[in-house]
Amino acid sequence: MATQRVLPQSKETLLQNYNKRLKDDIRSILDNFTEIIKTAKVEDETQVSRATQAEQDHYEMHVRAANIVRAGESLMKLVSDLKQFLILNDFPSVNEAISLRNQQLRTLQEECDKKLISLRDEIAIDLYELEEEYYSSSCGQWDGVELPLCETFHRQDSWGSPETTSDPSYANPEDSDHLGTQESMQRHLNSHGSSTSEQS
Repeated sequence: MATQRVLPQSKETLLQNYNKRLKDDIRSILDNFTEIIKTAKVEDETQVSRATQAEQDHYEMHVRAANIVRAGESLMKLVSDLKQFLILNDFPSVNEAISLRNQQLRTLQEECDKKLISLRDEIAIDLYELEEEYYSSSCGQWDGVELPLCETFHRQDSWGSPETTSDPSYANPEDSDHLGTQESMQRHLNSHGSSTSEQS
C-alpha cells in the first residue's frame, strides 16, 4: 500500500480552503434550489394580496437563481484552481507523463531508424545490380578499359554526330589504318610499273 505524502503547511492549508469552498458552494446551490421549490407552492390567502405575493415570490426566485449561478461559477473557478495546483505541485504525475512521452518518442525513433536502414539496404542492392548491368554491357568498355558512364555516352555521342563523321580528325583508327594500307600498296604498284618501263 502506497504511503501518503506529507504536504507542507501552506499546501495543506490551501487544500483545506478548497474543501471548504466546495462544501459552501454545494450547500448554497442546494439551499437556494430548495427555497425556489418552496416558493412555487400555492399558499392560502393572507393579509397580503395575491398580486403582491406573486411579485414578491418572483423577485425571490430571481435572487435565489442568481445565487445558484454564482455558486456554479465559484465551483468552476475551484476546478480551475485545483488543476493549476496539480500542475504546479503534483511532480510524480508530471514526471510519469514525461517518462511516458519520452518512451513513445523513442519507440517512434526506433521505427524510423529501422525503416531508413531497410530503405538504405534496398537502394544499395538496386545500385549494385545497376552497376553489374552497366559494367557487363559492351557500351561500358573502351579498348578493354572500363570507362565511367558519362565518358562512355560522351564518346558514343561524338561518334554519331554529323561533325564527327565529316571531320577527318575524328576518323576511326581502324579506317585510318585501312587507308594507309591502300596508299602503300598503290605506291608499290606505281614504283613497280615505272621500273618495268625503264627496263624495256
